[in-house]
Amino acid sequence: MASDVLLENISKTYPKNQTAAVRNISFSVEKGELFGLIGPDGAGKSTLFRILTTLLLPDSGKAIVNGSDVVKDYKAIRKKVGYMPGKFSLYQDLTVEENLNFFATVFNTSVEKNYDLIRDIYVQIEPFKKRKAGKLSGGMKQKLALCCALIHRPEVLFLDEPTTGVDTVSRKEFWEMLQHIRQEGITTLVSTPYMDEASLCERIALIQSGDILKVNTPAAIVAGFSRPLFAIKSKDMSALLKYLKSNPSIYSAFSFGEHHHITFADSTTPHQLLQLLENEGIREAEIQAISAGIEDCFIELMLHSQTSDL
Repeated sequence: MASDVLLENISKTYPKNQTAAVRNISFSVEKGELFGLIGPDGAGKSTLFRILTTLLLPDSGKAIVNGSDVVKDYKAIRKKVGYMPGKFSLYQDLTVEENLNFFATVFNTSVEKNYDLIRDIYVQIEPFKKRKAGKLSGGMKQKLALCCALIHRPEVLFLDEPTTGVDTVSRKEFWEMLQHIRQEGITTLVSTPYMDEASLCERIALIQSGDILKVNTPAAIVAGFSRPLFAIKSKDMSALLKYLKSNPSIYSAFSFGEHHHITFADSTTPHQLLQLLENEGIREAEIQAISAGIEDCFIELMLHSQTSDL
């Protein structure tokens, strides 16, 4: 299957602070694929999306979108892609209907011509079509922005953190809409800081501090977790975490909701750890073996990357 998006050693450093936003990024996205770029704020997700949508020039490397070079063929790319930036960027003083008509006109098309593509999304905001965009709720703004990004029927769709700042129900609805878009054959790249959304993508790239840690299917990344993982808790979670991080027998220890997730650096057993905790006055601790999630894998890959840099 042909790649619809291809990056080869893309790097970008911002002159103001000489910080490398992305370093030697390489991966590809297949035609019609729903691909996730997963990482925390400041990881380089928005920089990559701006490069791929021709809004920012890379310092080095090569990027191809739908067969066109992002530097040489930027005009062609702008006609073929849809882009929904992280910050709501529609005209807040225009109504829902006026925003949609405006973006259709910019691409020399009409709402009627491509209505079938946005129908399932637009019917949810159509009752508010006369309301100004600035007066919409977060979830409604999100749906309007997606409609505007789709109205010219793009070949490739870029969605930069589209679910940040919206409620849980709106997040769920948005991902259901993305599955519908995928069925239309549109290649979709979506960035998100939410690790739980990784499993909703066909493949993902985990990114941290401008570096790609891993590219694969969510299932393959989870299957590659290298150490037995345990969840542990006690009455004093703060003291517990402090002890775990200072214990050389513990390879990693991070807070996950009501538990801390840990891996061992040596042959220490969970029972032996409980004994050590008891000796330290950390009582009533409970520990159990668990399966790794994407966030656990991200942390392991991040730790490995930091160790490799030393």
